[in-house]
Amino acid sequence: MEFFKHNTKIDFMGARNWTTLFSAIMLIGSVLAVICYGINWGLDFTGGMQLEVTYQQTADLPQIRQQLANANFKEAVVQSYGSSESVLISIGPQKDLSAQQLRDKLLSALPGAKLQRIEYVGPQVGEELATKGAFALVVSMIGILIYIALRFEYRFAISAILALVHDPLLILGIFAIFHLEFNLPALAALLTVVGYSLNDTIVVFDRVRENFRKIRKSSPLEIMNLSINQTLSRTIMTSGLTLLVVIALLAYGGELLHSFSIALIIGILVGTYSSIYVAGALAVAMGLNRADFLPKATKTTDEMP
Repeated sequence: MEFFKHNTKIDFMGARNWTTLFSAIMLIGSVLAVICYGINWGLDFTGGMQLEVTYQQTADLPQIRQQLANANFKEAVVQSYGSSESVLISIGPQKDLSAQQLRDKLLSALPGAKLQRIEYVGPQVGEELATKGAFALVVSMIGILIYIALRFEYRFAISAILALVHDPLLILGIFAIFHLEFNLPALAALLTVVGYSLNDTIVVFDRVRENFRKIRKSSPLEIMNLSINQTLSRTIMTSGLTLLVVIALLAYGGELLHSFSIALIIGILVGTYSSIYVAGALAVAMGLNRADFLPKATKTTDEMP
């Protein structure tokens, strides 16, 4: 099954100057948004309190959120936990309240709620999680760079890494602009996007290498265009079907998965764009040529006297 014919001739590389400008504007805007607005770190990174409460009847989550908002806990995260009667409430750090005062204020704002357990997350734990998350992202980037350089060619490695940096930065920029909560599920989505975007890029690069060896009378620009067109149907089908699943996850997965789903939706769209325009255009701009993919000729010596 194909959405596009195998011999489509869309001139993707003809728009590379415009897409480069667009990507540069988006990247600069994302960096400025992160600097100016900052990241709305979730409880996993900032520390705070988690309470599990139960009700005798099915918990009304919208009503609980409204009760907490009336008590000046407007950013509290409320979600079902285990059963329809159990609720998990996450509250960020409250500098003007002690732990006991915070607990009493929360319970007084929720009539009919019975406290089951309470947990405190210290800021040191959150800082450690943020550090380890950033370290995991850097290590994955280095591993990808080494793999692509050995498997394909160093220009492919550099362009793929730049395209992968492009994707998470745009996600962080959108999270900063709309003040979306960035928690551990969002970090997991960020790492997932890196792998997802890389998969599309590798498929295109593999076809580029194959076409360089098969077609001898085309320029690198034409080979890149041809390769993207040949893999276009696969790229659109994979991204489209994955996007449908993630949209369903956003709609029906509950509040706990909202940040994960939103980050994945943004990442799928941006990753598909970057695998088509950013990675390929960068490889061509860096001087990609056929000689790098042709088998090395071996010299033979005449041993006859």
